[in-house]
Amino acid sequence: MGKGDKKTKRGKIILGSFGKLRPRRKKFNIRPKTIKDNKPKE
Repeated sequence: MGKGDKKTKRGKIILGSFGKLRPRRKKFNIRPKTIKDNKPKE
């Protein structure tokens, strides 16, 4: 158990792999943009 173990978080960091213990980080959150109503009021 340690740096060479694929099942531990530390081992995954050393080996450069991803999985359940070390999921990939998303670059940014994708959210729907709010639509503003730009129509002039009557």
